[in-house]
Amino acid sequence: MPPDVAAMKRVTPSSGQVTVSPTAATSMGIDVAIQAGSDDYPGTKVVPDGPAWDLSQYGHVDAAVVNTGVKPISIALRVDNAGDWRDNPWDTESIYLQPGASGTITVIFGYAYGHKPGYKVKPNAVTGLLLFATKSADAQSFRIESITAGGLAGEQPPVDPDSVRTQWIGGRLFGGGTVVLRLSHFGAEATASSETTGLRVRFPAATGDQFVSITPDVGRWDLRDYTEVRVDLQNVGQTAAIPRVRLESNGGSSDWVNAPPLAPGARAEIVAPFAGSTAAFVGKPGTGSSITSDAVSAVTIDVANPVHEVRLDVTAVKADAPVAVLPSWLGRRPPVDGKWVMALDDEFSGPKLDTGTWDVTGPNYYDSQTHWSKDDVVQGNGNAALVYEKKQGYQNDDPTGKQTAYAAGFLQTYGKWTQRYGYFEARMKLPTAPGLWPAFWMMPDRGASAGEQWQRQDTGNGGMEFDVMEHLTRWGPHRYNIAIHYDGYGKDHKAVGSDKIYVQADRDGFITCGLLWTPGLAVFYCNGKEVLRWENPRISKVPEDLMFTMPQGGWDNNAVDDAKLPDRFVIDYVRVWQRK
Repeated sequence: MPPDVAAMKRVTPSSGQVTVSPTAATSMGIDVAIQAGSDDYPGTKVVPDGPAWDLSQYGHVDAAVVNTGVKPISIALRVDNAGDWRDNPWDTESIYLQPGASGTITVIFGYAYGHKPGYKVKPNAVTGLLLFATKSADAQSFRIESITAGGLAGEQPPVDPDSVRTQWIGGRLFGGGTVVLRLSHFGAEATASSETTGLRVRFPAATGDQFVSITPDVGRWDLRDYTEVRVDLQNVGQTAAIPRVRLESNGGSSDWVNAPPLAPGARAEIVAPFAGSTAAFVGKPGTGSSITSDAVSAVTIDVANPVHEVRLDVTAVKADAPVAVLPSWLGRRPPVDGKWVMALDDEFSGPKLDTGTWDVTGPNYYDSQTHWSKDDVVQGNGNAALVYEKKQGYQNDDPTGKQTAYAAGFLQTYGKWTQRYGYFEARMKLPTAPGLWPAFWMMPDRGASAGEQWQRQDTGNGGMEFDVMEHLTRWGPHRYNIAIHYDGYGKDHKAVGSDKIYVQADRDGFITCGLLWTPGLAVFYCNGKEVLRWENPRISKVPEDLMFTMPQGGWDNNAVDDAKLPDRFVIDYVRVWQRK
């Protein structure tokens, strides 16, 4: 029988694009029809007949679903607790189904997105379920055939071999006495070589593209502590060759890197960086980097279309993180020619923070576990540091504010300093404790005449959020995010950028990040090198203030480890130039 009337009252659409109805009397179930539209997560809510379900004796929730549409669909199941939306108090899994196909979505309490550790959902207080699809220009539909709780309390997800991560000891995969873990090949032949304690590869003549891949025995390599892979090889054949190397990962492949032409007997080292060979250019696929350094699946060696047989000895493969080589202009001027004047230069060299420029209080929209405290902004030794620590206190040290268990420093120039256009640069040392989210960013400020803070800082109406450097410590010290957010944070919200900006620290462990902002153009730099560019008339026309923040969390982070606290986000200087 289809669901009864009382049950259907607990099933409601989550979007105006959605209608729900009982399946025809010949079958149990609920039909969900989704019109084409702009809503991000159209679907249906299922709520208990009371405040919450008590599922404490179970380990998971299953939803059996069928794609009743004519195109493939991604269907997700979300299991909710009550709580602050900033904590994302839910766990979610999804399934991808072809037309007519059926499947079961399983959410294990405490795990999400491929059964990775997620929000610690309380099974005894499940306030609802949400089954939803993704935004689509086409109509979609699916049927919910059943929703059941199962498993035992404390259930653990099965181990996915692809989720295993192996770190290279000392950065070396093989060579120097270590051995190759696993090989795969296409066209070419590869064998371990006792003569080189490495790999001997043979590429037959004129047989098309061929390759040999060195892969982990299980899962992926975690190379987040490095910025490149180096491959040492020798041409042991009878003819010249041009070998090349590429890295593979969950996120995608690196660019091919060619060796110079190798005569018989010649040796070479091929360096494959995680950073792309070109800066990321918004709107141009194939620019920037797609490597995920904590999930590298292979090092691939290739000789394209060899006319004659090629033989190579690969003697070592190792990961490295060399010190950055910095251009002489860095910190002294903008990266482009022009008549520039210094508009702000704070080297934090005095005994106290310049409170004429900086404020240490402000709202915290990003993390409900942390409060800003003036005591966690520390200036000394020519630096300013935002400290993150386990310390009970109130937001902005105000007893009427929210009380939380973690404290952090906060810096902004809101209401004190703004600038429209120019070059904005900061030299910073990132924290390393798990779960932290340091950022150097800019927000619009239209001035007091615009009204309340939300009106002054509206990212619509020509305004824009510039995330010059946004880092999640789970990524390791060499990767960060650049993002540009605009048109508000609601249904019209838009964003561009890249979460795979790779950087080498300087000799002191600092990175230097900058933004060149001119009408219709935003160009981001790291250590003097262009890393992302966006040309568009929509680029912000509103003056912006500066912010340095370090909450916990983020969209791809791990949990905070109290044993690694306190930690510091150090700012050596902030410099801003304006065209004369």
